Amino acid sequence: MKTPAKLLAAAALTLAAAGCGYQDIPRSDNAVSAAWGDVQNQYQRRADLIPNLVETVKGYATHERETLEGVIAARAKATSVQVNADQLTPENLKKFEDAQSQLRGALSRLMVVAEQYPQLRANENFRSLQDQLEGTENRIAVSRRRYIDAVQQFNNLVTVPPTSWTNGMFYKKQPKPQFAATTPNAEQAPKVKF
Repeated sequence: MKTPAKLLAAAALTLAAAGCGYQDIPRSDNAVSAAWGDVQNQYQRRADLIPNLVETVKGYATHERETLEGVIAARAKATSVQVNADQLTPENLKKFEDAQSQLRGALSRLMVVAEQYPQLRANENFRSLQDQLEGTENRIAVSRRRYIDAVQQFNNLVTVPPTSWTNGMFYKKQPKPQFAATTPNAEQAPKVKF
């Protein structure tokens, strides 16, 4: 008679654990890590395109050395700031985003320089690289969105009862940081004057 009671208690414990996020929290943590890996992959894709872009521009705009060196320096800094999924803190995420923002700014300056050279804009290799870079920026935006969604789900699991109770008893995971706007006053609409 003790055996059915033990089986019933084991079944009840299994159901309770399944309903309290015992498996959901690690799964969600893994999803955040995967989403972060995709974000890093897209930023790496952008960094890999830059040397070819700089070399193409260099052939046409040799006197724009300062701009070209700025892009190379920003790329070096951006690729040197590495943050693994288990190191995601608000401070580390900010360092990563600051380095990526500097690279984005340097690339914008490079594109302004490129606009001054019609032969460069007509170069098929440059146009292809420019298209790849634009596609990569779109991929970065999609990857960041997926990361934001994965973090929201994880943070809900570790902070909202009843799964937060399971987290407190077994995992003690902290909420993960989210991306924030890197442009000052990004929440305000820009003023356009002609």
